[in-house]
Amino acid sequence: MNHCDPAGLREPYDGTPLCRTELSPHPMEQFHTWFTQAHTSGIPEPNAMVVATVEASGAPRARTVLLKGYDASGLRFFTSYRSRKARALAAYPTASAVFPWHPIQRQVIVSGRVENLTDEENDTYFAQRPRGSQIGAWASEHQSSPVADRAELERSYARRSEQWADTAEIPRPPYWGGYRIQPLEVEFWQGRADRMHDRFRYWLSEGEPADGVWHLERLSP
Repeated sequence: MNHCDPAGLREPYDGTPLCRTELSPHPMEQFHTWFTQAHTSGIPEPNAMVVATVEASGAPRARTVLLKGYDASGLRFFTSYRSRKARALAAYPTASAVFPWHPIQRQVIVSGRVENLTDEENDTYFAQRPRGSQIGAWASEHQSSPVADRAELERSYARRSEQWADTAEIPRPPYWGGYRIQPLEVEFWQGRADRMHDRFRYWLSEGEPADGVWHLERLSP
């Protein structure tokens, strides 16, 4: 097999030092600072995150989804409640999300419990989506399930487009909604020269994320 040797694809790291004194006391405040900097740096889709779940079989599975909101309570994303990740979250309501901001030599990992968003939160976000995406949510009602071919998907989309042709506001599918990853552990990684990276981990010692005590420690690279 002729291919490029990935071991030879080395890139030097020369990121700005990350000091403990510069970090916010709450991990989501620090996340907001870094997310804002990632956005203003021009990184394409800084809200893209790799979300890993554990399936009922105990096997891990990861995929890229888009962050659609965050605050002190955690990270929000949306999907079909019939999807494979939804089934995994029903079995084990925990997840880990990774933001791989390679162009600025940074990475954030958020791990914690997962809860379903409310109907009000789901309706509010669905109403903000482009009309085509709203129709797509209806057309792909069996997300993650096998499909015969692309033509079948196109026919499903066409049927839904016709169904809602005279409707100004498309309702949210009952099987579509969002999740919140409630952080219990958050790690901030800053690339440094000679692989002597800066890593800091926030972890919750007790209570819920809303009222627990956050601790901060430096990790060996």
